[in-house]
Amino acid sequence: MIQSSTIKHESVVMSKIKDYVQLIKLSLSIMVVFSSVISYMLAPKVVEFDWTMLILLFIGGMLVTGSANAINQVVEKDTDALMKRTAKRPVAAGRMSEQEGWAFAIVTGAAGVFILGNYFNWLSAGLALLSLFLYAFIYTPLKKVNSIAVLVGAIPGALPCLIGWAAGNDKLSMGGWVLFALQFLWQFPHFWAIAWVAHSDYSRVGFRLLPADKGPTKFTALQAVIYSLLLLPVTFIPFFTGMCEYKSIAGMIGLVLIVLANVFMIMRCVGLYRKMDVPSARKVMFGSYMYLPVVLLALLMSKI
Repeated sequence: MIQSSTIKHESVVMSKIKDYVQLIKLSLSIMVVFSSVISYMLAPKVVEFDWTMLILLFIGGMLVTGSANAINQVVEKDTDALMKRTAKRPVAAGRMSEQEGWAFAIVTGAAGVFILGNYFNWLSAGLALLSLFLYAFIYTPLKKVNSIAVLVGAIPGALPCLIGWAAGNDKLSMGGWVLFALQFLWQFPHFWAIAWVAHSDYSRVGFRLLPADKGPTKFTALQAVIYSLLLLPVTFIPFFTGMCEYKSIAGMIGLVLIVLANVFMIMRCVGLYRKMDVPSARKVMFGSYMYLPVVLLALLMSKI
C-alpha cells in the first residue's frame, strides 16, 4: 500500500516536471540562451572561460527566457487549445492554472534578472527585462493583428546576443551589435518557414505571421531568400572589425564553416522559392536550426 502510494506520488511529481519543461519550451530556451553564452564568450574582455560564470549566465538566461515563454502560454491558452501542435501545453490543456503559470513566470523572471544584475551587470539585466517585456507583452498579442509581429518579435529574439555581450564586456559595442544583427536577420527565414509549415493551424486562430495576406506565396519565399543573402555579409563583418581573425588555422576553418553555412542556408531558401511546398519549408526550418549554432561556434573558433 505504501509502495503504491509512493509510486503514485512519483508519477505526479514527474508529470508536474514535464509540464514545467513544456511551459518554458525547453529546447527553444536552450537555443536562445546558447546564443547569449556564445556572445558572452566572444566579448573582448572575456579572455578566460570561467565555468562558474558561464553556468550562472546560462541559468539566468534560462530563467528569463522560461518566464517569457510561460507568459506567452498563459496569454495564448485559448489559442493554443485550438491548434494541434500546442493543444497539449499545460495551461491550454487545463493541467496547470493561469495563476500557477503567472506565479512561475514572475518568480523565474525576477530570479533571472537578479542573477544577471548581481553576478554580471545591470546593463545585461535591463536588456533581459526588456527582452521579456517585448516578447510577452508586445510580440505575443501582435501576432493576431499584423504580420509586422515577426519584425517586432525579432528584436527580443536577437537581444540575447546583446545580453551576453553586455554581460562579458560591461557595455554595448560594435561586436555585440553585429551579433544582434546576425540573429535578427536569421529569424525571418526561420519564423516564416515555421509559419509556412503551420499555416493551417495559424490561420484557424487568426495568427498573421507571413508577409503576404494570401498565405504561403512566392513573395514570402523571395523574402526568405533575401534575408538569407543578407546574412552573408553580416557574418563576415567580425573578420573586418578585429573581432575575429582568419590568418590562423582555427580562423581559416571558422571562415570556411561560415561560408558553407551561408551557402547551405541560401540554397534551402532558394529551394523553397522553386518548389513552394511544405517539405521545402520544413527544410528551411530545420536548416536554420543548424545554421545559427554552426556560425556562432565558427566565430568563437576565430576569436582573436
